[in-house]
Amino acid sequence: MPSTPRPLRRLGFLTIGLFDGADPGKGHESTLEIIELGERLGFDSAWVRHRHLQYGISSPVAVLAAASQRTSRIELGTAVIPLGWENPLRLAEDLATVDILSGGRLNPGVSVGPPMHYEQVREALYPDTADSEDFSYERVRRLLDFVRGKPATDFSGVEGIEVFSDRVQPQSPGLGQRLWYGGGSLGSARWAGEHGMNFLTSSVVRAGDPDGSTDFAEIQLSHIREFRAHHPDGDAARVSQGLVVIPTDSATPEQRAKYEAYAAGRLPRTTAPQGPGRLLFAPDLVGTSAELAERLHAHAGFREVDEVAFALPFTFEHEDYVQILTDMATHLGPALGWRPAAA
Repeated sequence: MPSTPRPLRRLGFLTIGLFDGADPGKGHESTLEIIELGERLGFDSAWVRHRHLQYGISSPVAVLAAASQRTSRIELGTAVIPLGWENPLRLAEDLATVDILSGGRLNPGVSVGPPMHYEQVREALYPDTADSEDFSYERVRRLLDFVRGKPATDFSGVEGIEVFSDRVQPQSPGLGQRLWYGGGSLGSARWAGEHGMNFLTSSVVRAGDPDGSTDFAEIQLSHIREFRAHHPDGDAARVSQGLVVIPTDSATPEQRAKYEAYAAGRLPRTTAPQGPGRLLFAPDLVGTSAELAERLHAHAGFREVDEVAFALPFTFEHEDYVQILTDMATHLGPALGWRPAAA
């Protein structure tokens, strides 16, 4: 088995959090229980996806606030909050508050661009400013400035019995160094590096040049190197990879069949760039931990990172996630050179 030049140092997982619209409490409770299980198994981080107007986690910051009170060690991240739906100043307040409640464990991941299905939601979301909203990197820069303590106003001081600050409150030391950008293009990787963020790369990248490579791992590797080439920390800059990885060591025959069918159903989209954005999808990885370790060590993107947040598949049952996470922590992680965090 080829060795990796960057032994796996940090193991995390990512969940979308699903629920029944008629009974959303059960699904949210399941997500919190999965995060608690991750901490008991020694995972370094747990991440939640963000979904608007769907049966998933629409308010990840609120969910992680709850998780912060049910855990004590595991880091808590968002992958990612689409900033097109957010006011950066208000979001900065929420992020800092949850970071303080968690004892400095929050890792907010964000991205930019117009909200999904913008033409259908613009009147509900921005009824008065839909045509003037800026969905560029400027929205991230504003969030970075607020979180990192730059003034939000030119007014501060005492007015009557109230005291006002010119900075977002609370301020949480260290949070500004734990902000992540979720990017799938060379340009986003470069921007994140230039602005001192951390970089989340997932199972989706942009193929870019129509005449260029369509090898997923090769393109992902180029993004990671572009990010580090422009980051003040260089090769030490943090990058997390987020492929869909499903170990089957302790799975039942029924679970294995379900996992393999899930991956097979999504495989056709991985054969060529998709849509006008030329998106490339990585195949979902299913197999024993020994098989998965071999495939990951052969992956050019994986070999370049020392931390991961493996994505849990959509639509599976709670007991499936328990089996997958347990196998990740007890079989796959050690096969990749990882050791569980101390309690």
